[in-house]
Amino acid sequence: MVSIVLASHGKFAEGIKESGQMIFGPQENVQAVVLTPDMGPDDMHKKLLDAIATFDDQDHVLFLVDLWGGTPFNQVSRIIEEEKHEDWVAITGLNLPMLVSAYGSRMGADTAVDVMKEIFPEAKGGIKVKPEALEPAGDAAPAAPVAVAPTASAIPEGTVLGDGHIKYAYVRIDTRLLHGQVATAWTKQISPDRILVVSDGVSHDDLRKNMIIEAAPPGVHVHVIPIDKLIEVDKDPRFGATKAMVLFETPQDLLRAEEGGVKFDSVCIGSMAHSVGKTVVNQAIACDEDDVKTLKAIRDNGTNFYVQKVPSDHADDIWALLKAKDMA
Repeated sequence: MVSIVLASHGKFAEGIKESGQMIFGPQENVQAVVLTPDMGPDDMHKKLLDAIATFDDQDHVLFLVDLWGGTPFNQVSRIIEEEKHEDWVAITGLNLPMLVSAYGSRMGADTAVDVMKEIFPEAKGGIKVKPEALEPAGDAAPAAPVAVAPTASAIPEGTVLGDGHIKYAYVRIDTRLLHGQVATAWTKQISPDRILVVSDGVSHDDLRKNMIIEAAPPGVHVHVIPIDKLIEVDKDPRFGATKAMVLFETPQDLLRAEEGGVKFDSVCIGSMAHSVGKTVVNQAIACDEDDVKTLKAIRDNGTNFYVQKVPSDHADDIWALLKAKDMA
């Protein structure tokens, strides 16, 4: 796997490393190297070499640096010239879209150059303006995706695509629905062609709907739909070639979908937010008696659960977690 050095003035590299882990989970072979006011160029040079020496793979190293021409970049450039490794490459303008894209890209890339080529446009595309109308002329980002209901109206009714059954590649319960961890880490892991955000409340709330759509990953259609619409889509053979990621806000919403005939083999519990009356189960999940009752009803329908925030986390057993809190 390609190793990554984050290099910056001040504590920026350390902070963005922590931010990246919040979205993508803990990462191996990633080092943050910072230039502090008491350091000179040679000190930075040594810290960079020390960081590289910790990597399992020192042949493929990607340097993500804050600023072209600054001391961190100059010392990275010096090292690249001195060491003359064929696959050591640096990019400046370090931002969070660049970092999380690098984490995802290196999972399937053989070289640092391959990762660089993939993350470069995403890093540039991460610079956007809100309201969009204020985007400087000539530099406008691609138009934001529009929230629409999945439709097969262009395909004659009765047409069967694939085996006639929509593919649920990944189903998740998450209070936050579509957010950074889902839009980056899980989307890269699953590679769906549609994300279905299923919520009666959100589908009728234009503000929340638009916020979710703005979080959509590039190249993936996002649809915010009520539960009845999912039940309808599930029975429509025109969606037989669709590979979907499905997001529910609560287990109660998921149970309603199953009661309408939708069947899921397995469901990931990503987060269930704490509120008054709920018991904290772990850092991401809080439940009350109704939540546990609902989860048991879904389990009795033949659906398996696992708890996992990001792909790099270990998958935990929800029932073991609940039992530890005397709630199972």
